[in-house]
Amino acid sequence: MSALEIAAVVATFLAIWLTARRWMLCWPINLLACALYFKLFLDVRLYADMVLQALFGIGILYGWIAWAMGRKGGAGEVIVKPLPRWQVAAGLAAGAVGGLAIGWFTSRYTNAALPWMDSALSSFSLVAQVWTARRHAASWLLWIAVDLVYVGMFLFKGLFFTAGLYAVMIVLAVIGYRRWRVPASV
Repeated sequence: MSALEIAAVVATFLAIWLTARRWMLCWPINLLACALYFKLFLDVRLYADMVLQALFGIGILYGWIAWAMGRKGGAGEVIVKPLPRWQVAAGLAAGAVGGLAIGWFTSRYTNAALPWMDSALSSFSLVAQVWTARRHAASWLLWIAVDLVYVGMFLFKGLFFTAGLYAVMIVLAVIGYRRWRVPASV
């Protein structure tokens, strides 16, 4: 455990907690957390997750803008939107294809520690991030599934504080889902 990992854990916890509460402050804190985890994942050779942090940075900027535009009357609470079933299917298919493509690349051209698992988790995390930015409650369900697997991967890599964070993030995702639930779409 390093000071970098501890700082990343604290920033990420705060960012996810603020996201679950639908507070706009979540976005700049998420940017900080991404920067910290980018460096940590570089250090432990989880390259797909390192690149994921850079992509999350872009997604965070998008989400920040989308949330700012999706508030009641421009100043109120962030509005949650239903996710149509066809978008669920499309998102999950994109996550699977992305995981295969990234896994193939990282398994052949890098010395990645866990190329296939790292790639699949990164790809599905991007789907969950897009759903979060678009204010879909279903994003929390995908985060729960991804975070469960992340806990095991981080334990395997000896990132115990990060594994603990992801276990807590599962609880936060359950809370987020309960707070964000909207009637199912057609």
